[in-house]
Amino acid sequence: MTAPVDVQQLADRRAQARADKDYAASDGLRAEINALGWGVKDTAEGQVLSALPPYPVLQQVGDLPDRSQEPDTHHCTVALLVEGWPEDLRTAVSALLEHGPQDLQVVLLEIGDTDAGAVVHELAQHERVSELHVERTAGWAEARNALVRADTAQFHVVMDLSTVLEGDGITPLLEAGADAAGWRGVHVENGWLGFADSPPGEVEALLSYLIAVRRSVALQVPLPPKARFYRNADMEWSYLLREAGFRLVAVDVPVRQDRHRGYHDSDPVMRDRESKKTYDRFLQRFRGREDLRLPS
Repeated sequence: MTAPVDVQQLADRRAQARADKDYAASDGLRAEINALGWGVKDTAEGQVLSALPPYPVLQQVGDLPDRSQEPDTHHCTVALLVEGWPEDLRTAVSALLEHGPQDLQVVLLEIGDTDAGAVVHELAQHERVSELHVERTAGWAEARNALVRADTAQFHVVMDLSTVLEGDGITPLLEAGADAAGWRGVHVENGWLGFADSPPGEVEALLSYLIAVRRSVALQVPLPPKARFYRNADMEWSYLLREAGFRLVAVDVPVRQDRHRGYHDSDPVMRDRESKKTYDRFLQRFRGREDLRLPS
């Protein structure tokens, strides 16, 4: 779609303001362009104009509201990060609304300009689903922590799009009587150099395919900000929770796991690099802390 003449003229003036390093004028012109329903992105080839979507888009996750000091307003929120894969999103949300408790609230956070934005907006027309859209994030942990701060539920549920409920897999977690309860529990093995699945019951760590954590607990012990990639961050967060005296349990619930996009469809070089950084940091902090281990 070609931008109207008046929008293009504003964009030309903004380009000149940026060339003159007049960034205040550039920001003002961007606001005028946005007010006319158009967005502008700066690329190596110059400015790119595009029609704005029918929903607000924040620049970064730090712009999400901070409600951490507000009291609980409802029992449970399930928070999903959306970085694409609209059909996976439809499947996961449809199952949540069909099988989850009736007072369940779902929040969808789209990160970046993905092919799922329109589906997020469509799903948010449901009374129990809300939408958030941001241009960028510094990583998985930053987005997850921002979602916790924006929530006002007693329980905040971390869930991956690959997790699909086949029955009520939420209520058993909320009723487990733990500070955090999840679908898959693990424990360290092989001299702390790896981890393996644990049976249901108290566990050393939970994986974020599906975890229900008390909001007060998640606010007290947030995900480590340097954990920019999710998987080994689960281990680091879990042990931080246990170090703080909180109890983690795994519960057998009726869910299935479809293709885990965060692992299988991410850049393998980035995935391995960020996973190694996180696990190295985990080892530096916790290796040898046998007081945090459970009997085998």
